[in-house]
Amino acid sequence: MRCLQIGAVALLAGGAAFAQGPAPIPSAPGAAASVSQPTLAVLVGRWVRPDGGYVISIKAVDADGKLDASYANPNPLPFYTAEAARDGGAVRLFFELRAGGYNGSTYKLTYDQARDQLRGVYYQAVAKQQFEVAFARAR
Repeated sequence: MRCLQIGAVALLAGGAAFAQGPAPIPSAPGAAASVSQPTLAVLVGRWVRPDGGYVISIKAVDADGKLDASYANPNPLPFYTAEAARDGGAVRLFFELRAGGYNGSTYKLTYDQARDQLRGVYYQAVAKQQFEVAFARAR
């Protein structure tokens, strides 16, 4: 018996028709990935560390992951390095400070999509100590 599929209905060779259920709707390429894997653009904003008022401001992210970012504690300090990258499904950030009193101190952070936070480790190079930290997006 011959069968011709037309949308959600199949026509049999004698004219009889029967339902096949709804035809699947194709999804846009990467649609599911955008829900589970945020783009680097999600990093743009002002991020505050509640345990001291330290602030990371990210103004822009370029295609290579370079961040146009600044730091304040409470006075503004330039980042020597400010970059982001994808690591599997995670978005990782790296910041290095070389301004007065910081001399190589770093933040290694991961974007926590569920909490909309930057979480990770701050290495204070002068004291040679590491601290777990979190930055919340300022609203």
